[in-house]
Amino acid sequence: MPDSRFGFVQFEFAFPLGPADGRYLRRRPGGGEPERIVALRTLGARERRLIGGRRPQAVQDANEPEPVPTTRATLIEAEPLQDPEAWLAALRSDGDAREAYTERGLRELNAVLRAHRAAAADPYVREVSHRHANVVRVGHGSGEKVAEGRFDAAYEVPAEQRRRRPRTEGLAPQERLAGILSGTGTVLMAEELVLRARLDLDAGRPREAALQARIALEALLAELPDAADLASHREAVASAANAALEGDVDEDAVSEAVRAMRSAIARHARRTI
Repeated sequence: MPDSRFGFVQFEFAFPLGPADGRYLRRRPGGGEPERIVALRTLGARERRLIGGRRPQAVQDANEPEPVPTTRATLIEAEPLQDPEAWLAALRSDGDAREAYTERGLRELNAVLRAHRAAAADPYVREVSHRHANVVRVGHGSGEKVAEGRFDAAYEVPAEQRRRRPRTEGLAPQERLAGILSGTGTVLMAEELVLRARLDLDAGRPREAALQARIALEALLAELPDAADLASHREAVASAANAALEGDVDEDAVSEAVRAMRSAIARHARRTI
């Protein structure tokens, strides 16, 4: 079907994502039907030169920033659109549908990054959010054209609609950061564990979230003796973590526990400033 057009969502980031440029086919679990094509392309990269044996170069100042490459990630639907113009018009006029569509694309992009992190055994490959993207586009075009960065029709998602502030409790991030750096505030060991559990929940990975939440809860109970009320979540989180090893998780119990831990951490932060 030479006239077939496919929907896509496209993100551009001012940093490398990790995987090599190319096209990656996403299938349903178990090697099922294709779902999306993920096209990654680096734009504006500096020429890579051999540096073996070269001495470090002296610099006069650091007023001008180094140019950085842009990474373009395009997630293309595997099935052609029946009515491309109507589809795009509906997304443009319906904020909830647009948010759901871009969020699904971002979740699939993060699944690619997670797979690359495991394949490369590189713990520093990070997942991304809407706030990290310089540009988000939604549109349609022929599969080959879209994979090369061209399209028949598209529009940019307004920045104010996609750069949502992360949910926070308690102090403003800057206020707490100042306290930590000045030595009056502390970072609990459990905080990173709770953040990882929250990330897994947001990314649709309830099994990993359950296992992280179990460790985070035990760490937080040890670090905050006055947060004994968190112990009421112990049984539910332990059951969820055990079930995660079998593949079936009570996601609501994990989410509730993570919310309670975040609130306890916020109370602790207020007391230490």
